[in-house]
Amino acid sequence: MSEGGPPTIVSIAERAGVSIASVSRVLNGVGARPDTVRKVERAAAELGYVPNAVAQSLKGGRTKQLTFAMQDIGNPVYVTMVREIQAEARAAGYRLLLHSTDAVIEDELAVVRSLGDRTSDGLILCPIRITPEHIEVLSQAAGPVVVIGSLPGDVQVDAVQADSVAGARLAVQHLAETGRRRIALINGPLDTVPGHNRRQGYLKALADLGLPHHPEAERATEFGLAAGRRAAHQLLDVHPDLDAFFCANDQLALGASQAVHERGLRMPEDIAVAGMDDSDLAQAAWPPLTSVDLGSVERGRLAARMLLDRLAGADLDTTAARRTTAVPRLVVRGSTDPSASPAGRSA
Repeated sequence: MSEGGPPTIVSIAERAGVSIASVSRVLNGVGARPDTVRKVERAAAELGYVPNAVAQSLKGGRTKQLTFAMQDIGNPVYVTMVREIQAEARAAGYRLLLHSTDAVIEDELAVVRSLGDRTSDGLILCPIRITPEHIEVLSQAAGPVVVIGSLPGDVQVDAVQADSVAGARLAVQHLAETGRRRIALINGPLDTVPGHNRRQGYLKALADLGLPHHPEAERATEFGLAAGRRAAHQLLDVHPDLDAFFCANDQLALGASQAVHERGLRMPEDIAVAGMDDSDLAQAAWPPLTSVDLGSVERGRLAARMLLDRLAGADLDTTAARRTTAVPRLVVRGSTDPSASPAGRSA
């Protein structure tokens, strides 16, 4: 035993020459690099560390709680994910805690750090930005984390991502196939992962189709209905000859549709509108909204299963991250094709 009382994770970290988070990960069986595990185990033995009953019960998952942290709990995409994650969690005997971050980076970092408090056994995080601070905190997380989103390849954290580039190309190609040639982009913030990727897909599709790119036919704003309506009016003020809007999510697309109606234009006869996410809002709109299904159901289900595998101690390489990508699917409805049914058809 160390001088001045029983050993703690702080004293073990000092003896092993590693971070406190690394000690917590090893002692809780979450996984770490083999050399880190050896250092921590050796230091713990030298200091006479004996896990207490509470720590052991927590290691076994007695909180029986998981956390899902997302940007906006009111966004239909996250509602869809919640349904899937909760179903998987409930089947495994876990409760699900929800945390809305408003895409505030410090809040996202704080919820990752909170795993060290053992208030939940694991975290599913859905950030729209990935900063160096995210990578640092995720790499040192005291419990298992699964990210719904894109991560650099060298970050050893499990992730489920959407192929937004391919999804955007599907939407723009469809608009071109319906005869549209002046296709504007209403996007989210360009410093976000979805905003960047969806613009790349839009640009690649225009290039593939031989259509001109006009930078003034793009608007980057917030991911919301009011922002979409405002952006559509601004674009139509400058380019009254536009014949299509490709919008980076369904909320933006619904806002653009509202602007189209307010101008007395017919949709899709005068101007077509396509969105992304294929949320519940898409089918409820009028006319029903053509949208790209980015696999929200699949991503939620897979993220939950990945997390539960880690917690169950499945036979996994704890030093290797698992990555999977949902395949996008275009669902055609009345906002681009008047002959399509409200339920839509895959294209």
